Amino acid sequence: MQNLRITFVQADQRWEDKAANFEHYEELLKSVSETDIILLPEMFQTGFSMNAKQLSEKMESSASISWLKGKAKEKKAAFYTSLIIEEEGKYYNRGVFIEPDGKITCYDKRKLFGMAEESIHFTAGSKEVIVDYLGWKINLQICYDLRFPENIRNGETNGKPAYDLLLYVANWPERRIHHWSTLLPARAIENQCYVAGLNRVGNDHSGLSYNGQSKLINLLGEELSNLLNSESVITQDISYDELGRLREKLPFLKDSDYRLFRN
Repeated sequence: MQNLRITFVQADQRWEDKAANFEHYEELLKSVSETDIILLPEMFQTGFSMNAKQLSEKMESSASISWLKGKAKEKKAAFYTSLIIEEEGKYYNRGVFIEPDGKITCYDKRKLFGMAEESIHFTAGSKEVIVDYLGWKINLQICYDLRFPENIRNGETNGKPAYDLLLYVANWPERRIHHWSTLLPARAIENQCYVAGLNRVGNDHSGLSYNGQSKLINLLGEELSNLLNSESVITQDISYDELGRLREKLPFLKDSDYRLFRN
């Protein structure tokens, strides 16, 4: 199995200004090439806004989805991020995994952040979503989901783990960044997988400060990269062979009762 190259775009988002965010990402992405997956922060083109009705788009006519499709084709890489989507009068914080050929896999955030009233303005998703991309099984997650390990418990079926990589895109504030930095390696260790967590930097309209700390973690809980607290774009390889060797050496997933948590 081939290695996977992941690009982290740790950006300062422009509040509720889609055009300005598109322009900013265009600039940040100029140097990106020869990668497999590009991560952009949660609600990538608006910031973490509760103005769902005003900012939402429909999947079939979304200018933001069209922009992501164009960039995926241009960069020959999949994009994963989230945005506000409206369906039948309901609003979702929807993760979209968009492949270079235009294929879209959607994940609706299941754990809505009540402290910011996300649970009032949005409808929670109900399903785990695992993408098969370039031979890797990739579990899609969004921000607050990180606090709830029961929803993503890994384990084996016929000797094969359910997934190999967890992706988190987030707007995780600086005041609770210690939790972020603790929970990302915990998810990697307990699920014996790589974890990529992409956060934003800067300040939002409510005055919250974000200091990044986007990380790539291996299944031992070790940091392979850490973007610290400034706007940054980095690309890092992860190894399927190394993942397999460590899982064989530490065969903990065989003892997991993960099916008890599956929907």
